[in-house]
Amino acid sequence: MSQASDALRKNFGDGDAARDCGLTTPEDVLRYDDILYGSDPAWQALDVYRPRAAEGEVLPVIVSVHGGGWVYGNKEVYQYYCMSLAQRGFAVVNFTYRLAPEFLYPSALEDTNLVFSWVLENAEQYGFDPENIFAVGDSAGAHYLGMYCNLCTNPAYTAETSFTTPAGFAPSAVALNCGEYELRAVQEDDLAELTRALMGDLLPGKGTEEELARLSVLDAVTPAFPPTFVMTATGDFLRPQAGPLAQMLLEKSVPFVYRFYGDAGREPLGHVFHLNVRSADAQLCNQEECGFFRQFLR
Repeated sequence: MSQASDALRKNFGDGDAARDCGLTTPEDVLRYDDILYGSDPAWQALDVYRPRAAEGEVLPVIVSVHGGGWVYGNKEVYQYYCMSLAQRGFAVVNFTYRLAPEFLYPSALEDTNLVFSWVLENAEQYGFDPENIFAVGDSAGAHYLGMYCNLCTNPAYTAETSFTTPAGFAPSAVALNCGEYELRAVQEDDLAELTRALMGDLLPGKGTEEELARLSVLDAVTPAFPPTFVMTATGDFLRPQAGPLAQMLLEKSVPFVYRFYGDAGREPLGHVFHLNVRSADAQLCNQEECGFFRQFLR
C-alpha cells in the first residue's frame, strides 16, 4: 500500500468516526445486517434498511455506493447516512465492496454489479420494488456508480468488461455526489499527485493512459444514461469535476439536475458534506435527491 492510501485511510477514518460519534439506529428504522451478497464475508456483505412504519410494504430502493478514494470505506461508515434515506420512505441497500490495494480494478465494480443483481433476486424477500431501483454514490463511489451506469446503458462499453450486468437493467435514476468522473482532467497540484498514487494502488498497470481512459465516465455517456442528480458544494475539492459531467449530460439529452450547495457568506461546505446527518445542509441535499428520485417512480 502506498503512503498516500495509508494516510487517506487514517485521515478519513478519524474524520468519519468524529462525524458519527454518539449516533445510534433510529427507532423508526428496521435494519437487516451483514447479509452476504458474494462469497467473501469480510468484503462482500450488505445491510438493508427500511422505514419501520412500512413493514410489509413494497418500497422503491436506493443502493448506496460508498466513497473513500477507492481505498477506504465500508457499510459501517455509511450506515447513519443510509438510514436517513430510509426514513424518507425508501428501502436502502448499503454495502461493503473490495478495496484497493488488497484488490485491483475492476473488483469493486464487479461487487457493485453483484449487489444490483442481489437486489433483483431478493426483491420479494425484502420488499423491494424491482421497477424502481435508484442509486447514490459519492466521491470514488460516484465514479464507480457512473461507470456502472455506462455498463448498463452503453453496449460498446459493456463489451470490454469481464462480467455482464442484469439483462435490460439500469437504475431508474441516480445521484452523483462530489464525484470524480475524468481522471485525466486533474490539474498538476497536490490532488493530481494524490490521484496518481491512488491509481497506482487501484490499477494493474499503475495508471497507464489506456487505463485512465477506460475509467472515464464522461467518454461513455449515451442518451440512455439514467436521469441524474449532480451535486457539489462550495468547499468540495472535486468541485471542478461536476460541471463537465453536467455538460456531457446536457449534450446527450439526459435529464439531470445540477445543484451547488453553500454560499459565499458562510463557511464552505466540504467534500461529501451530505453524509453528516446532523447537518441541516445535508438534510436539505438528501431530501432534494429523494424528491428527484420520486419524479421517476414507475
